[in-house]
This record gives sequence, structure tokens and C-alpha cells, in this order.
Amino acid sequence: MSFFFGGGFEIIFFVIFFCILGMFVVMAVRGIAQWNKNNQSPRLTVDATVVSRRTDVSRHYHGNMQAGHMAASTRYYATFEVESGDRMELGMSGQEYGMLAEGDQGKLSFQGTRYLGFERMGKGAPA
Repeated sequence: MSFFFGGGFEIIFFVIFFCILGMFVVMAVRGIAQWNKNNQSPRLTVDATVVSRRTDVSRHYHGNMQAGHMAASTRYYATFEVESGDRMELGMSGQEYGMLAEGDQGKLSFQGTRYLGFERMGKGAPA
């Protein structure tokens, strides 16, 4: 009992607070580093095939369960296979995601981990 009332609670509170703050700082630094790395990478266009697509839906509750409301956000990803057999998964907008189908072949444009576009050719290409 005396641990919590004698100052131990404050120590634990500040340790947890700084751990959470540290995680936010690390995530922000990683995001900025990835953004900078993408900006420094060359823009490439390569032959590729769409091998899979996926979505990542996250749900967020605002307020409490009785009086709050739920919001959802969706992230869109496609996996491309290039001529060498290497695969890369790139995030994109929902509009771009909707234009792709598994098996589509064409020219993939990207910069680092940033999706720039995909021009379909051959199978799945519009006539």
C-alpha cells in the first residue's frame, strides 16, 4: 500500500508515459526516414504481374460502446512480381486498387516503396 501512496505510482506513471511517448517518436522518425528514402530513390518502370491484392480494415471506436460511434479506415495493397521473380507489396489508393486484378500484366512504376502507377498490357488489358 505504501508503494502506491508513497510515490511509487508517480514513478510507474511517468515510466509508462515516456515509453508511450518514445514509441510515437520512433514511429514518426521511421515514417520520415522512409519518406526521405523514397524521395532519394530513382523512379523505376519495370515489367510486372499483379499476383495478389489485399485490404487492411481497421476499426476505431469513439466514445464508449453505448454512446460512441465506430469509424473504419481501409488501406489497399497489391503484390507485384517482376521478371526476376522478386515480389513487392505496395500500398495505393482505393481507386488504383479497384483498377487492378490478379493476373494483370504490364508496366509497374514505383519509387522506393511508393506506388506510382501500373499500365496494363496483355491479359486483363482493356481493348
